[in-house]
Amino acid sequence: MSVRDGGQFSFADALIPQGKGSGRLDKLSSLVRWYRFEKHLARLRDDTGKGAGRPAYRPLVMFKALLLQSLYGLSDMELEEALCDRLSFKRFVGLALDEAFPDHSTLCRFRNLLISEALLDKLFAELDRQLDAAGLILRRGTMLDATVIETTAARPPRGRNGDLDANANLDADASGSDGDEPGERLPRQAPSDPDARFTQRKGKAGSAYGYKAHVGVDEGSGLILRVVTTPANVNDTVVADLLITGDESCVLADSAYHTHAREKALRSQGIKPRLMRRPNRHHRVLPPRLARLNRMISKRRAAVETTFATLKHRMGLGLIRYRGLVKARAQVLMATIAFNMRRWVTMAT
Repeated sequence: MSVRDGGQFSFADALIPQGKGSGRLDKLSSLVRWYRFEKHLARLRDDTGKGAGRPAYRPLVMFKALLLQSLYGLSDMELEEALCDRLSFKRFVGLALDEAFPDHSTLCRFRNLLISEALLDKLFAELDRQLDAAGLILRRGTMLDATVIETTAARPPRGRNGDLDANANLDADASGSDGDEPGERLPRQAPSDPDARFTQRKGKAGSAYGYKAHVGVDEGSGLILRVVTTPANVNDTVVADLLITGDESCVLADSAYHTHAREKALRSQGIKPRLMRRPNRHHRVLPPRLARLNRMISKRRAAVETTFATLKHRMGLGLIRYRGLVKARAQVLMATIAFNMRRWVTMAT
């Protein structure tokens, strides 16, 4: 029986031995209530897979394929090859052995469809509801932090910081590879990403060019509750209030996030402001009390670095593959959904 039509595997599919790599995917399949995602995806007017007499793939199949891409840090071409070669991948997305798999251009079009229909935020919220219903969101505190993610696009000339002439007539979605419609080319003399910006590397010489992912992470569970993507030159404190859920016991952040106004606003909501302090012109050396507070906060929020390490080094979010803020945001948000599903499997094991 076709998985696409009936959602079941054939007898031959059931006989396939499952290796160690498929165990976590099988666990994920059993934890998530996929039918709730399917309700959101049902609104898509999906023509992916049509053409040459081939029927469209179910949106849930395509969404699961993009999850695999984010979990394993694959390009569109690599994902196509993996869906062909890896039985565990076909099983996870819901394709039978004898069923055709989507190619890289089909995967690209479906991603663009998710973006144009503004569905990724709804899918992220759906996962958040399921995690909350499972009792995994602890609300002891929200850890705020940000990380720069460089882009694969070519850097503009030094000193321009990626700023473009308003009359440059650039399409943020135009590209000749990986994630954009094939055949389109950028103007020869224009920077390849109109939204990426330069920023100084922290603790390192030189600059980074790309975007910044700002996150609010649930203390204890490590789940990402809020995520905002901006050009790399946006200061951490600018979007900080968007990362606070409002129902946590405290907010933990380094000194870049401290302002007296934010501290006052958090207290007015009954949230403890655990924001590190820095010396200033009036107090060049922190009093012992504030130094102890900083050490306590630093120790508690250290776990947020594990979040970034997993996203960048284990899940391949070390580079933004697509051009323009809209698509960069979609890549980060999709990686966040995959990360939270990964955490769910870890906590349930």
